[in-house]
Amino acid sequence: MGSGAKDIVSFLSHVVSWFTDRAHWQGPNGIPHRVEEHVVMSLAVVVAALVVALPPSLALGHLRRFGALAVNVSNVGRAIPSFAILVFAAQVVGIGATPAFIALFVLAVPPLVTNAYVGMASVPTDVRESAIGMGMTGWQSARRVELPMALPVLFAGVRTTAVQVVATASLAALVAWGGLGRYIIDGLSQRDFVQVFAGALLVAVLSIATELALALVQRLVVSAGLTGRHPGKNDPFVGAATAAAE
Repeated sequence: MGSGAKDIVSFLSHVVSWFTDRAHWQGPNGIPHRVEEHVVMSLAVVVAALVVALPPSLALGHLRRFGALAVNVSNVGRAIPSFAILVFAAQVVGIGATPAFIALFVLAVPPLVTNAYVGMASVPTDVRESAIGMGMTGWQSARRVELPMALPVLFAGVRTTAVQVVATASLAALVAWGGLGRYIIDGLSQRDFVQVFAGALLVAVLSIATELALALVQRLVVSAGLTGRHPGKNDPFVGAATAAAE
């Protein structure tokens, strides 16, 4: 085994030791507390973005109006680096949770706006007309027919937003907030690269867990006919849903 391989093995063994150290699982700087902070911040941002972005985007998608404006505004939001927003917000409102929330909120809104609008606007015209022909009003059609059909695209935006927020929430540590980013920032300041790696690994695992959890929710909520799945008795998700219903 070469010296490089030995260094990698030695480094990974130190990472394992870091995770198995009981001191890292207790107290305000322990992993459970940092994960809780990270999740609470991310969840608050995603919920706020859903409340602000979805109603107007769904309404505009239903009306099929101002689509270019909605998409272009969201693209502008994507073009602004979260770090730049974080620094600017910290100068305006001070350090702490507020500038982190603002930066993450700006990051969260664009995918929701784009996917909500596109999902509603892409519902076929003949489906809309059929709903109106059955006696539904325009908004009844939007709620009962168009929104369910737009869910796959809408959920894709929610998943993208949630994963981006969870992955980027580490920046909150730069403005004296908590979360898993504390391990990365503190590790860099102390030149403790084992702690840096451990923090980055925790963020990556939490991001993957978020994606998998939302994918499961999407499979349970969205009609199989809209996603191309053909559920049957051997589908574990259908089995779980059936068992829950019983």
